[in-house]
Amino acid sequence: MTEARKLAAILVADIVGFSRLTASDEDRTLARIRTLRSDLVDPTIAVHRGRVVKSTGDGVLSEFRSGVDAVRCAMELQAGMIERNSGLPAERRIELRIGIHIGDVVEEADGDLMGDGVNIAARLEGIAKPGTICLSEDVYRQVRSRLDLAICDLGERVLKNIAEPMHVYALEAGTPPRHEPPVLTGATPAPLALLDKPSIAVLPFINMSGDAEQEFFTDGLTEDIITDLSNVPGFFVIARNSTFAYKGKPSDVRQIARDLGVKYILEGSARRSDKRLRVNVQLINGSEGGNHVWAERFDRDIADIFDVQDEVTRRVVEAISGKLGEKNIIARSRPSNLEAYDLCVRSRGKCNISRSDNSEACADLERAVQIDPNYCEAHSNLAISLLFGWIIWGEPQIPGRAKALMHAQRAVEIDPGDSHAHRILGCVQLYERNWDEAKFQFDVAVRQNPNNADAVAWMGELQIYLGEPQAALMACAEALRLNPGPPGWYFWIMGMAQISSGHYEEAVASLSREETYGTGSREHLIAALALAGRVSEAQEEARLFLAGNPNWRFGDLAANSPFRSMSIAQPFVDGWRLAGLPE
Repeated sequence: MTEARKLAAILVADIVGFSRLTASDEDRTLARIRTLRSDLVDPTIAVHRGRVVKSTGDGVLSEFRSGVDAVRCAMELQAGMIERNSGLPAERRIELRIGIHIGDVVEEADGDLMGDGVNIAARLEGIAKPGTICLSEDVYRQVRSRLDLAICDLGERVLKNIAEPMHVYALEAGTPPRHEPPVLTGATPAPLALLDKPSIAVLPFINMSGDAEQEFFTDGLTEDIITDLSNVPGFFVIARNSTFAYKGKPSDVRQIARDLGVKYILEGSARRSDKRLRVNVQLINGSEGGNHVWAERFDRDIADIFDVQDEVTRRVVEAISGKLGEKNIIARSRPSNLEAYDLCVRSRGKCNISRSDNSEACADLERAVQIDPNYCEAHSNLAISLLFGWIIWGEPQIPGRAKALMHAQRAVEIDPGDSHAHRILGCVQLYERNWDEAKFQFDVAVRQNPNNADAVAWMGELQIYLGEPQAALMACAEALRLNPGPPGWYFWIMGMAQISSGHYEEAVASLSREETYGTGSREHLIAALALAGRVSEAQEEARLFLAGNPNWRFGDLAANSPFRSMSIAQPFVDGWRLAGLPE
């Protein structure tokens, strides 16, 4: 992979007085720092959707998609340090200084980051007091209206080796920022009503292996059970993204059932050890006091994992509907090789994270289809990773574009009954500008699995490009019921539909959401702000956006996006012109 330029939120953290601490007791200090990394720093960065770029003995450099994520992570780190230092004498306390900046960086082939964005964050960390966080003005602008924080204005400061003075702000350590979920409007969302059909949410199974490397396996097991239950006719199943929001958190199944609008909750744990697999599962009626409906332990050979998945699905269906599960479950193709399965599970979701993660996913999936040429999911996931490579991450269209179509078509050939495969083929056909074929594939995906929230959302994107924004808004609403805690791209699609239908303030709300802001939707937020009459805000967003995308031209985006006609793209073009973006 060649180097790539991008805009990123950079967090640099450093331990205060590292030399003093190691001089007094090197072995104990290094052991404490290793524990700090594994128990607090790395998990907190991951929870806030960050990536550790590099670490040294006394510090860490990480990147985030937005300043909001970076600041929330920093506040949680500092709050964690206060808790860990409680009761310790001053000479044994480990304290952090943190600097955060949003700026232009260059990602090298090995994933390392270079450039002014990194340098400025490091200089901000250097002037921070122990236990505090220093922010650049660009970060402050992004978080001031999104987080409830007491921010101190430090004025302009001269930073070492930085040509111009910079306006700097500081946050004192203390309680972490609030984590109320953002809402589309100012109103509190109404509780989701129970549907007149069996409804269930599958919570992330707990990894009991004692090996963090097996986390991906346990997550994959959960995801596969969600997929299997989603294929049961007449069942309403909450999508993976919404249930994984509860991962690692104390769970009250009754509250979760209310939050997600379902009657039943399935939870469990898994232990993978050598060639054995132990799975504990329990089905709970969350709407009736949290009563246990069914529970069972499966102790099998690891090669029987797919039989275990099938049996769990069958027993859940029988417990809920009172009917024999075999008659209600739609069989789907399974891999014939566990190594290929592991590679595929590891790759899930990586295409949305970063260019380097997507490249890793492509490599793993290429290996998976070599090992098992008839592995449907591996072909589908390779197709979407190749597609995202050239439409999102700047990879060359040749040969990725043709390979994406080939693998998507191969997946449908292997298993014509796989809803996921039809969705992916629809995505690829949309960007091939085969609109009718894309619609056909999305229709098939939803008909085969009405719980396929991602297929419904992608249908909404297709309808935007066809000039049908009202239909797109209805698709978004349906997708959000299936997936109440969705990934940010759902609101990206909703924001585009709202722009197309003339609802500009609503589009600003959708595209400003924490989970959406800072993704590839940034240019659409600029258009929405300008069309809503908030031109100065649009221009400020445009300035920040262009800092990381200096070669961006809206004429290229409009021409390369799969609009059926350029007249459909006109509202976006008008907004970009108003904001002063280059054509």
